[in-house]
Formats: sequence, C-alpha cells, structure tokens
Amino acid sequence: MDTYLETERLALRHFTADDAELLIELDSDPSVMRYLSGGDPTAPEVVRERQLPNILAGYEKWGGDLGLFAAHEKDGGTFIGWFLLRPEPDGPLDEVELGYRLRRPAWGKGYATEGSRALLGKAFTRLGVRVVWAETMSVNRGSRNVMEKLDMRLAATIPTPPDMAAIEGSELGGVRYEITREQWHAAGAHN
Repeated sequence: MDTYLETERLALRHFTADDAELLIELDSDPSVMRYLSGGDPTAPEVVRERQLPNILAGYEKWGGDLGLFAAHEKDGGTFIGWFLLRPEPDGPLDEVELGYRLRRPAWGKGYATEGSRALLGKAFTRLGVRVVWAETMSVNRGSRNVMEKLDMRLAATIPTPPDMAAIEGSELGGVRYEITREQWHAAGAHN
C-alpha cells in the first residue's frame, strides 16, 4: 500500500481504479448517507463513471498532495472510509476543505478526529496551507463535535443546497468551521 499519511491507528492512501466497490459499499449505508442524501445510496454507476475518475484526476491535478484518501485500520487493514483534504475545483491551494466519510463500524472510535488532526498537521506544516475549512449540516452534531475537537471555529452559517432540501434538519441550514495556520499553532494542536 502506497501510504499518504499514517496516524497511530490509521493508514491513508490514494484510491486506485480498483477501489470502486469500497466506495459503493460505503455509500450504500443509509446511516452514512443520512446528512448527505437523506439516506439514499449513491448509484454504483455514478461511483464508477464519475466519482472515482474525479478522485484519480485530483491526484494528478494536485500532485498527489491533495484529494480524497482511502483510510484503513493499521491493525488488520480494514477499510474504514475516506478523508478529504482539497481545495475548491478552481480555488487557491492554500485554502482547503477537510472532510471524511466513515463506515458505521468505525464510528465512535475517534478515527474522524485522529485522521483529521493528522491531515491538519500535514496541511499546515508540509503543504503550505493557510486555512482549512469544513462544512456540515447544522443538525450533524457528530461532525460538529469533531470540528470543535480540532479547535476549528464556527465561521458562518450556510444555506442548505437545493438538492438537500428533503434531508432531515435541512431547514436549519449548514455550518462552516475554519482554522488558520496561526490558530492551529496557537492552539498547540500540533503536539
């Protein structure tokens, strides 16, 4: 496995063209998709024909430094989901989004915080990133808790995208959290 980043318990790597089934299985769990599609799975052909090719193209576009990364437990190699560290499609490389999507058996183990903390460290110390942001629905308390554990600060409330209007809690909109390199250093989050 070509490792992009390691934490105490996780190994993150680039996705490959052979990983479609991992993504399809992840997006088929209604609980995983609750705040993304209202529980509807991503169609397998969308994963194979659009999402995975876009993930692979991202590595080329950003020199392998940014994108979506498959996450596996170091003990046993189980695929637990993915982490994201990437700019907007045409955005500056020093402003990147942090995100993750984890399989239900991986929930409640601190993996989201652990992987995200390591990505923040890499972003601010090795990739020249100035600010990292993350967005979620206002009602997604689990993801908001992770952002707060990372010392990210609530920066804005955001409207719910029209394609998410039917999702539970959509009327409350979303939230955007941010952390700058200076805030990260001041918080001692790198220790």
